[in-house]
Amino acid sequence: MSNSRLLWSSMTITAALALSACSQPANETTDANADAATTDVAGKTIRIATEGAYPPFNYTNADGSLAGFDIDVANALCEQMQAKCEIVAQDWDGIIPGLLAQKYDAVVAGMSITPERQEKVDFTEPYFANTMVWLTDTDGSFDPKAIANLTLGGQRSTTPGAYLQDNYEGKDGNTVQLYDNYDNAYLDLKSGRSDAVLAEKVSANSWLADNPEGFGIVGDEIDNDDNIAIAVRKDDPLKDELNKALSEIRTNGELARLEQANFSQ
Repeated sequence: MSNSRLLWSSMTITAALALSACSQPANETTDANADAATTDVAGKTIRIATEGAYPPFNYTNADGSLAGFDIDVANALCEQMQAKCEIVAQDWDGIIPGLLAQKYDAVVAGMSITPERQEKVDFTEPYFANTMVWLTDTDGSFDPKAIANLTLGGQRSTTPGAYLQDNYEGKDGNTVQLYDNYDNAYLDLKSGRSDAVLAEKVSANSWLADNPEGFGIVGDEIDNDDNIAIAVRKDDPLKDELNKALSEIRTNGELARLEQANFSQ
């Protein structure tokens, strides 16, 4: 190939490249910038895990659908963020491991903020504050100020469960029995296999609504600074988006409305 033809080919390629660069769609750079702004979740699908066995926070209906306060909050947040919610059920013991394994993007499951969990995940601002109560037979046999030689029930990997182990396990003749979920704890209470269950107040009230005879909350509420929040993976920008949406639904009254709808007795 002659030098003149080489020069001509080079000029042609250069011109073509310049023309190609000029003819890119005007929004291509904008789209790239939007992708880089990873906190922008509008139009995206957020996969959220819940337990599905912790009424009234979350439970599974007869048809397999999930419902409860957590599900309502998750849907309200997704609507506020203009994102799509995909909510899945996950056993409690595997719910943080599943998040870390990227099976889902967030956990909305009545999860309390604890130092142990904060070592593994990040939490949003709280969306609910809990207190603990003793749920037991109302025949007067249980004195919360003199607990001795009793079997005490709760759910494992929860703040009430940890409270039971720290304060009662092996002390004054007491035995602590922890279960996979509160439903099983309440079943053993009802059958007499345990003397009392320590549970979050809203969970206890939910069970009492269906089991009013012979059982009740005994003693004062226990405030152990139990704040419930949404868990995400460490340093995930999704936390900031969720916090913004939480602030909005708190300000516009939607969060209070959902509390009233799910927790009023």
